[in-house]
Amino acid sequence: MSSSGIEMANGAKTLWSEFWKLGEARANVPGIHARATLAQPAVAKSRQFVVETGSGHHFLVDDTAGGTGPKPIELVAAALAGCTAFDVITVLRSKKRQLITAYEVRVEAEQAERPPQAFVAVRIHHIVTGRGHPAAVTEAIRISEEKYCAVEAMLKHSAVVRTTFEVIDDDGAPRADS
Repeated sequence: MSSSGIEMANGAKTLWSEFWKLGEARANVPGIHARATLAQPAVAKSRQFVVETGSGHHFLVDDTAGGTGPKPIELVAAALAGCTAFDVITVLRSKKRQLITAYEVRVEAEQAERPPQAFVAVRIHHIVTGRGHPAAVTEAIRISEEKYCAVEAMLKHSAVVRTTFEVIDDDGAPRADS
């Protein structure tokens, strides 16, 4: 095995066997699975992949030249937006009993200039429409950031993450911006 932990195909069985042994201690913890398969192997320059998630969903990823799907790094930003959105709307509606009629999360990320071009700065902006109280929104975002959003927890190791929000009354007037 190389120092990077990558083996050639003839050692793959051993590698996976060792990998699964590591997980035996966490047998009751569900894992995340995904697979990416080259979509057009006969096309020499194609970098389009069909991705299958462990829950059975399929989508394409591609590079800028192919343009048939998002770039993999875009999925990280999308995953962050989705992850925190799920948390915040759940807290606002279930725990804080806020009347939310629309909700959007926008994520912008800056990448390092050199490979692997990891995110170095991330901005998350929540736009909450309805009768959400700014204090409830602040608390819901804090809970997401500190307790639930696994994507943000991973990104904080390589990037500075900044969060802002605004609450818009149903009449369209901004209520608060933090």
